[in-house]
Amino acid sequence: VENRLPFADQTEKLEKKDLVMYIYAGKPSERYQKQFGKEARIQLNDKFADVNDIQQFIIEERESKREELQGLLTTSLKIDAETGMGLVSDIKYELRKAEAYRVNYTTKNGEAIKNMQ
Repeated sequence: VENRLPFADQTEKLEKKDLVMYIYAGKPSERYQKQFGKEARIQLNDKFADVNDIQQFIIEERESKREELQGLLTTSLKIDAETGMGLVSDIKYELRKAEAYRVNYTTKNGEAIKNMQ
């Protein structure tokens, strides 16, 4: 998916990248638009997915880690700046159902006012 990240001025860097699960959202890049359309889509790892696939994705990611690390996993949302909040809300709802409460939003460091331009 295309991923032009929004700006934020209060950011922190994640330390342990191996404990991060990534969910991407945005419209498919040009080469995939014929197959998947131009509407915003979800991508889990390297595959397009539906909102309903998120819980299973979280379960599989947890199971791939040692038991003592499972509670330390963070879900990082890499959401294109043009993606509607409806899709973001749907993603967050699925994360709550999967009890994935540690959520991070990936952004570019900068003034948030730049998001309006």
